[in-house]
Amino acid sequence: MSKLIQSTRSRRCRVCFYLALAMAGLAGSSSAYAAAIAAAPTAGAAAAPASAVPSASVVAPVKAKRAAAASMAAPLDFPQIVERYGPAVVNIRATVPVDASVNAAPASAVASDAIGGDDPIAAFFKEAVPQSQDREGTGLRAMSGVGSGFIVSPNGLIVTTAHVVGQSDDVTVRLTDRREFKAKILAVDAQSDIALLQIDATKLPTVKLGDSTRVRVGEQVLTIGSPDSYQNTVTAGLVSATSRTLADGSTFPFFQTDVSLNPDNSGGPVFNRAGEVVGIDVQVYVDSDRLQSLTFAIPINLADKLRSQLQSGQDQQAQQQQQNAQDVAHSNLGIRVQDVDANLAGAFGLPRVAGALVTSVDPGSPAATSNLKTGDVIVQFADKPVDHAADLSAADAASQSRKSVPLKLIRDRKPMTVMVAAGPDTQLVNAGTGGVAGSRSDAGSRQRHALDRLGLAMHPLTDEERRSMDLPQGLMVDDASGTAAAAGIKPGDVVLSLNGTLVASQDELASLAANAGKKAALLVQRNHARSFVTVDLR
Repeated sequence: MSKLIQSTRSRRCRVCFYLALAMAGLAGSSSAYAAAIAAAPTAGAAAAPASAVPSASVVAPVKAKRAAAASMAAPLDFPQIVERYGPAVVNIRATVPVDASVNAAPASAVASDAIGGDDPIAAFFKEAVPQSQDREGTGLRAMSGVGSGFIVSPNGLIVTTAHVVGQSDDVTVRLTDRREFKAKILAVDAQSDIALLQIDATKLPTVKLGDSTRVRVGEQVLTIGSPDSYQNTVTAGLVSATSRTLADGSTFPFFQTDVSLNPDNSGGPVFNRAGEVVGIDVQVYVDSDRLQSLTFAIPINLADKLRSQLQSGQDQQAQQQQQNAQDVAHSNLGIRVQDVDANLAGAFGLPRVAGALVTSVDPGSPAATSNLKTGDVIVQFADKPVDHAADLSAADAASQSRKSVPLKLIRDRKPMTVMVAAGPDTQLVNAGTGGVAGSRSDAGSRQRHALDRLGLAMHPLTDEERRSMDLPQGLMVDDASGTAAAAGIKPGDVVLSLNGTLVASQDELASLAANAGKKAALLVQRNHARSFVTVDLR
C-alpha cells in the first residue's frame, strides 16, 4: 500500500514539474525556469529520466520561435503611421470643366474623367466585364478635380494621380496646417496615371518611399487622404491582387486592394506595415451590375522613376530647348512655331508628321513683309530638314551670316519654296505654286451643321477687345461644347484661323469648317499665347 501511494505521488510530481516547465517556456522567464528546476523531484522520489528534461540548447530555439511568432501576430501600429506621415498628405483641388459626367460621380467629386481606351485600367475592365454587360451607358470614371497627394521632398515636390489633376492648369494644394499654395504641374504621365506637382515651400514633412515590387497578395495596407476639413481620413485593407498579364498579352501594372472607397483618398499614399509608401491610391467607379467600384494602387516605383527623370533635368532641358527654339526663330525671322503632331499633320494634309508649324508672324518682320503666313509648315531650312521646332532654330542660327537660304514649306497642302535671309531687310520670294484657298460656299444648312459639329458659340471681337488683345480680328469664344470642348477650347479663348485661313466672323468659320473634311486645326489665342488645336468635325 505504501509503495502504491509513493508511486502515485511520484507521478503527480512529474506532472507538476512538466507543467511548470511549459509555463516557464511560454513566459520566457529565466527565473520561472529556474524555479521549475528547483521544484524537480529527487532521485529517491522516482524522478523522470534525464532525457525527458529539456536542455538549454533545446529550449532556446523554441523560445526564439515563439518570440518571432508573437512578433508576427502583433497588431499593426497604424495610428503611429498616421501620426508620423499624415502631415505629408495634402489636399489637391483642380479647376476643371463641369459636364454631364458630374451627375454620375459621387457627391464629393467636382468632376470625373472618363478613362480612355489606352488606359491600363480600361484594359483590365475590358477583360473583367463580359461583353454582354458592356452596354451603352456603361463607363469607367476616375476621380477628377479633387483628391489627395503626398510630399516626397522637403522643397515641395508632390506626387498625385493624373486623374486628380485632369486637364486643369489651375491647381491649389492645401496642407494640414491650413496653408495653401498654387501648384505648378511639372510632369504628367497619362499612361501610368501619375502627376508631379511643385509648390513654393521649404522644410515640409515628407513620406518614406518603399519598393512596390515587394508587395504581396494578402499584405495589409493603409491609405491616408486629406479632405477639406484639414484632417486626415484613413482606410485600411488587404492587397487583393498584384500586377498580372491580361488575355491580350499586355501587362496590368497596378495592384488591387479591398480598401474601402473614399473619394478624398484618391491620389493619396498607400502604406505598408513598415510605414513605407508602396503605391498611389486610385478610386475607380464602374457602371456595371457585376463589378462595383474598386480601388487600385499605382506602384510607387513608377512615380519614383518619373521623379528621377525630372530631377535629372531631362524635362527641364526639353522645355528649355523648346523655348529656345521659339525665341531664336522669333528673333531672326519674326515668327513663332510649334511642333507638329499626328492630328495636326492630318488636319493640314501633311505627308508625314514633321515640320515647324507657324503660329504667329510679327508685323513688320521679314516673314510678314514676305507674306509668310500663320499655318505654314516649314519642313526644310537650306539643306537641313526641319522635323521639329528646335531644328528650325538650330538651322536659322547656323545660317545668320548668309544672305539668303531656301526655305521649303507646305501651305494649303501644297509644297512651296521661298528664299529667306536672316537680316531684317531680306524678303521671302515665292518660288513655287500655291496660295490660300478662298472659295467659300453660301451660308446655309451645311454651314450651320458645321458650326453645330464644332460646338462653338462666338462673337467677333469688339473694338475694346481688339485693343486690349492687340489683335486685328478674331472670334471670342462665349461657350464651348462638343468636339471643341473635348479638344480643350474654353470660353474666353480667341479663334484666329481655321487650317491657316484667318476668320473674322462666324459665317467665315462655318464656311471653312464645312469644307475642312474630318479634322480641322484651329489657331487659338489664350492669355497672349497661341497654339494650334485639332478638332474632330465628324
